[in-house]
Amino acid sequence: MARVGIVGGTGYTGVELLRLLASHPQAEVVAITSRAESGRRVDDLFPNLRGLYNLCFTEPNVKELAACDVVFFATPHNVAMNLVPELLQAGARVVDLSADYRIRDAQLWSEWYGEPHASPDLLAQAVYGLPELNRAQIAQASLVACPGCYPTAVQLGLLPLLQTNLIDRKGIIANAASGASGAGRQAKIDTLLAETAGSFKAYGVAGHRHLPEIEQSLGDIAGSPVEVTFVPHLLPMVRGIHATLYGRLTGDAGDLQALFENTYADEPFVDVLPAGHCPQTRTVKGANRCQLAVAQPQGRDTVVVMSVIDNLVKGASGQAIQNMNIMLGMPEDAGLQQVGLLP
Repeated sequence: MARVGIVGGTGYTGVELLRLLASHPQAEVVAITSRAESGRRVDDLFPNLRGLYNLCFTEPNVKELAACDVVFFATPHNVAMNLVPELLQAGARVVDLSADYRIRDAQLWSEWYGEPHASPDLLAQAVYGLPELNRAQIAQASLVACPGCYPTAVQLGLLPLLQTNLIDRKGIIANAASGASGAGRQAKIDTLLAETAGSFKAYGVAGHRHLPEIEQSLGDIAGSPVEVTFVPHLLPMVRGIHATLYGRLTGDAGDLQALFENTYADEPFVDVLPAGHCPQTRTVKGANRCQLAVAQPQGRDTVVVMSVIDNLVKGASGQAIQNMNIMLGMPEDAGLQQVGLLP
């Protein structure tokens, strides 16, 4: 049984890790930390976990965390980068759900996050945790940077097109919308029910922190720099991301449906829908699954890909557990066989 530690377990990604790991047949959460909630029972803060955990939040302790087989960081940015070096030195393996190790360029990271990176020497060591792209590297990694939610939906949608050089790398548009849980659990006026219900809006149009991560990973897929116009939107719902992606075809696209189906034929958590179908966020709610659909409207030179995920599962905690399973040599779907919730 793998021993699991969670740093920062009081937010949405923390409780989602706990929910999913409760049904994991080969993993047990033995430590969960929170400075603010230290001493409080986990099931007191999260009553949905009653009867599943007999744990209390504790102060972070490197020795106790390093005794775990894997440590998840479910923290805001700038927390992991200060503690991970000690854990790695102590022999721990880490999956970081924050943005601290996603961008390889320390200066670029600092430009987007407004502070110096505390452990820039580890950026080159961190493996980007998109299993559909980096499965072999993840298996050997000590430090995995779990992708962001928007980047996951965008990258899985564009991967087949960029791998085959079918679209212009300079004119990609990613129009994506997320439920309010993507903003985290802390109270913010913009995500209050009275502010979001019955409304729909764009934000971060001039620049969003996920953009350099998206362009970096898409560039890795394409083998050369990629430019993306990324416009995120806020949906009046709790969970889910819908990304509509547009690319200009550089030639005869051939059978796009077959391309996508063949690319993901052996991927346990990517589902390519039949031609003519459009994915819905509700069909992946609660599940570690990305559903995709591809179309070439009117047979013209623009390809449209629709990509949906649950931002807290495949976009965060579920993908983190998928990475853990690969790192520890477990079945990749262990603890991740939940079916999407309908209605």
